[in-house]
Amino acid sequence: MQKQWYELLFENYAEKYDSEVFVKGTLGECDFLEREFEYDKQIRILDIGCGTGRHSIELSRRGYDVTGIDLSLNLLQKAKEKSLEEGLHIDFLQADARNLPFVKEFDAAIMLCEGGFPLMETDEMNFQILEQATKAIKPGGKLIFTTLNGLFPLYHSVEAFCAASAGEGTATYRSNSFDLMTFRDHNITEIEDDDGQKMSLDCNERYYVPSEITWLLKSLGFTKVEIFGAKLGAFSREDKLTTEDFEMLVIAS
Repeated sequence: MQKQWYELLFENYAEKYDSEVFVKGTLGECDFLEREFEYDKQIRILDIGCGTGRHSIELSRRGYDVTGIDLSLNLLQKAKEKSLEEGLHIDFLQADARNLPFVKEFDAAIMLCEGGFPLMETDEMNFQILEQATKAIKPGGKLIFTTLNGLFPLYHSVEAFCAASAGEGTATYRSNSFDLMTFRDHNITEIEDDDGQKMSLDCNERYYVPSEITWLLKSLGFTKVEIFGAKLGAFSREDKLTTEDFEMLVIAS
């Protein structure tokens, strides 16, 4: 079976991933998560799409019990190396977010920086990720995630935004084309992997509007769905979602 773009992207990209601009807000994001968890160190947290483990590791440093899952063995290996260097004991497991091996095991699940959702090639697959995250947490548990804000491309160029936020030596994006019928942005992502090999990937990502997210989560049994703007490293309940926010922050309980 042909590999999808997100599988190819993360086959050999762990070092470069940790230098991307969008991973620089870990401390502030974990400050926010702690407030949401009411600083309860007894809870178990599932980090879906954990990548190189930045949130898992920081939360573990602060005394939380975290399990991280990701599809990429390359990213997981880097996560394990970083956690071992610090003497942290974190379960990092390879798993597909569309088919998780957990049932009502966690008090909370996080899925930040597009940790799987909404990268899948169909809406049904994206919904599977939400279903599996819901299945993994206990009744009354909390799901916190960020996702692409469908209001943003209606007013702004996604290509211009990505170009402005790119750093030297990091991934670049071009030929963006936003489809109003599917709310998918198709683009060519160009990277240089950890061995210096250049790759050009035909990607597409799904953007969601707040009403869609609310409906999807309520259909899964969540009774309270709150949506805010997601500012890098500075998540806050004070940030009302606007058309200026590239991402939205979702808190479901």
